[in-house]
Order: sequence, then C-alpha cells, then structure tokens
Amino acid sequence: MVSANDTIQPLHPETMNPEMRRQLAANFTKSVKGYHLINNDPIKETPWEDINAAILVASGCPVADQSHGSHRPGADITCALGGLSNKSTQYDAGGKSFKISSYRLTTVCSDKEPGDLAAIVAEINRRKNFDYYSIVARRDSGGEGGGEGAVATHLQYDWYLIPSDYPAVNPATYTWTPKLGKTGKNKGTVVGWETNMIQGSSMSISFSMSSQLWMSVHLTDEMAEFVVGSCRILPKRRLNYMQLYDLIMASDPTETTGPTETTGPTDPTVTEP
Repeated sequence: MVSANDTIQPLHPETMNPEMRRQLAANFTKSVKGYHLINNDPIKETPWEDINAAILVASGCPVADQSHGSHRPGADITCALGGLSNKSTQYDAGGKSFKISSYRLTTVCSDKEPGDLAAIVAEINRRKNFDYYSIVARRDSGGEGGGEGAVATHLQYDWYLIPSDYPAVNPATYTWTPKLGKTGKNKGTVVGWETNMIQGSSMSISFSMSSQLWMSVHLTDEMAEFVVGSCRILPKRRLNYMQLYDLIMASDPTETTGPTETTGPTDPTVTEP
C-alpha cells in the first residue's frame, strides 16, 4: 500500500490497458474462490472491501487509503482508479437489476421535516467524494427469491465499476416527488421521496428506514462495459481457521502469529510452585 500523501496517476476502467483489466478479472476469480475455501457465507460488504483492495494491489493498481469497515460516508478505497464506494448486493429475480443502499439523510429529511428537494440532492452530491461504485453482485441459483437464508447450489458473482455520475446512480437524473403513505396513521402524509423510472432504474428515500437512500439499478446493455470480472462457484468450505493455521505453520514453522498459546484460562492469583 502506498502512502495517502503519494500522488497516484489516475486510471479509468473505460480506458485501462487490456493487461490490467485481465489481471483484475483473474484476481477477482482467484479471490472469490479463495474466500469460499474457508467460508460458506456469500461475500458481503465488509469482506468485499478487503477483498477489493487486495485485488487492486495484486493487479498493479496502488491503494493509498482504505476505510477498513468504518462505515464512514463516501469513499471506502482510494486507489489509482480514484475513490471507490464498496457495495454488495443480490440480483433481483431474473438477474436484470439489483438494489444498493446509500446515505442516511436524516439531516435534510425525516418524518418530522420532509425537507426540500434541492437540499436533499445537494446533500447527496456533497457526500459523493468518490469516482466509482465498486459493486459485487451475486445470484444464488439455489435460493433465488428465498432470501438470505436459502441454501445456494451455485453462486454467480459479477464485479461492476460504475462511474458515480452515471445517470442510473445520479440523483439529479430523476424527477423526485413526495411519497405518500397509503394505509394506517400515515395515509396521505409524506413518508419519503421517490423518483420516476428511467430505463428501468429509480431511487427512493423512506423516512421509516432512517431516511436512507436506495437505488434500484436496471442493467442495460450499455452497462455491460462496467463488468470487470465474473465468477461462478459452488460454495463449499474446504478449511476452517484451525486447519488453515496448521497448514500455514506446516509450510513455514518459523512463522509466529502472537503470544505463546495456552490450553485454557489462567488465574493470575495462582503462582507456579
């Protein structure tokens, strides 16, 4: 990792040289398969940031800064491509769209104060200090429509680098209108904001969900160029952490990982005879 103060020559996914794109795709596949050697659970947002950073570095794309899962708004990774906001998601039924969550906007809109549309869009853009959404999207072939608990037979992963100003993910693209409650005590009152649909994509803000911005992204043919890598895998854990430790130690007995091991809890009041 380079220093955050170092100058990094910017690159762009649309114009990156074919060798770097090939390396990114190959290392994405290796990373997904490596992750599933010790994990059955799908890749979600927290591990995706570390995986993404490792892929970039291994592919010759220096990383200057990383949020390390801090959930701070804006860029999670700063690298030679620019600032990346890491997202993980699951394809909707049919595999032609997915949803991603973004900022909580309680400072500019809520059930107590619906807010002003211009201020809401300005706040979203103010926080957008990154150049690309780095999205890992998955399709669970064995549990589609069955939620996170469904057991998948295979997982299909796709990695997207979508420019942050691309129309489908740019709030200024849409026409926003107040969202009115339809039932109960909120019937007829403003419960959030929603947009029109453009080429199948839309956005919404729900006050009941901490005024979080949600983007529903429909994948057009044009967006295929944003797919950097793809991988299909049968999730089947081969090793647990103890086995991994033993494997590494067997290959390099000089490797140390911390303080001397103990077989159980120690009592500081007990002294050796």
